[in-house]
Amino acid sequence: MDAGTSDGTTERGEPTLKRVMGPGLLLLFVVGDILGTGVYALTGKVAAEVGGAVWLPFLVAFAVAVLTAFSYLELVTKYPRAAGAALYTHKAFGIHFLTFMVTFAVMCSGLTSASSASKAFAGNFAEAFDLSLGEGLGLTAVAIAFMTLIALVNFRGVGESVKLNVLLTCVELTGLLIVIFIGAWALGGGNGDMSRLVEFDSPPGEHAFFSVTAATALAFFAMVGFEDSVNMAEETKDPVRIFPKVMLTGLCVTGLIYVLVSISSVALVSPEDLSEGDAPLLKVVAAGAPAFPITIFAFITMFAVANSALINMLMASRLLYGMANEGVLPRILGWVHRTRRTPWVGIIFTTLVAFGLIWFADLTALGGTTSLLLLCVFTVVNVAVLVLRRKPVEHKHFRAPTVIPVIGAVACAYLASPLSGRAGADYRVAGVLLVIGVVLWAITYVINRFVLHQDTTLDPSHLSKK
Repeated sequence: MDAGTSDGTTERGEPTLKRVMGPGLLLLFVVGDILGTGVYALTGKVAAEVGGAVWLPFLVAFAVAVLTAFSYLELVTKYPRAAGAALYTHKAFGIHFLTFMVTFAVMCSGLTSASSASKAFAGNFAEAFDLSLGEGLGLTAVAIAFMTLIALVNFRGVGESVKLNVLLTCVELTGLLIVIFIGAWALGGGNGDMSRLVEFDSPPGEHAFFSVTAATALAFFAMVGFEDSVNMAEETKDPVRIFPKVMLTGLCVTGLIYVLVSISSVALVSPEDLSEGDAPLLKVVAAGAPAFPITIFAFITMFAVANSALINMLMASRLLYGMANEGVLPRILGWVHRTRRTPWVGIIFTTLVAFGLIWFADLTALGGTTSLLLLCVFTVVNVAVLVLRRKPVEHKHFRAPTVIPVIGAVACAYLASPLSGRAGADYRVAGVLLVIGVVLWAITYVINRFVLHQDTTLDPSHLSKK
């Protein structure tokens, strides 16, 4: 790591990022990054897998996320650089292709997450304006129009500030707290059915354990986002001391919110009704507080998922731009617009891929693919922790008990495997995306090696500086 100097530059004279984030802002960043599309859109889909015990998959997903968070905490305090899983993979294994695949998988997870957010936006848009769009072409058209708007905002250029993140976090959190308070108020008044919370509705011939793991594989989508906070390491005051307690606190806060939301949801709305459509929490609000202006909550939900879509498309296009500039993808994907100073080719490419995902995949498959891709990345990160124990650093850092990354790696690998009961559509969508990446990588490798005679390798520490 290139140490910073007192004048705000590295030893090579390059400027360092300004350390402005204390515990409070970092906590809001972690919570805001996790909150979003997952719980707003997929609560009903999880209920379809497991029945009334919808809270259990969210609780298991929280436990798996905490295990992986310990691994991230050790690595981010050991290597406090803004590059995340790609950097840890690069340092642990030094295999160029593996580093590329981890980076590309993270980028693809952003596309599937943004596409699922677009689907959720369309569903809530239809509910807010009382439109009969059906389940097919109408909702797809709204989702594609929304993604086009996201692309235009992305092209214009969006400065991601901590203050804006605080505002968006408050709006997203408000929506979920409304669901929790309405649930508590309705149940306190004798409405709802708490007995549903212990009902398992497994498919015929399937054991309850596999129903729970299949639902957990989907519910894990709601817990992703905490890993993005490692990219704030270079802008956090005293990250070695602050990061561990803040990240774990953030995970506990969001885990508790998700469990309470799922309890309120299934107590007020039957799992069968909850699983229909793409706006499950609107049904919960309508059932628990019929007098509550449902349009207001619909707009809160749209705002929450819109934020998720924009952040993920920003991440995907910038990561694609970074890989193109590193010479591991066609350099045309790294072209920058002269006036807007945004990666316009990368934005067009990622938007077109998102269009395809919206058109051909449903909300369940998109959410499942997001969790699949990140569970594979988390498996690699948990193993990387153990490998990097053989490469000590001079400064003090957080160290997770050895058993935690071992259990984390096994748990993540299991939830990513067919043994968990994961839907085949997840593998098909992820496979198509990763094949696109391999083809682009292979074309670039051949051109670099045999035409330009360059031996380009991916240095993930450069991606965060593009």
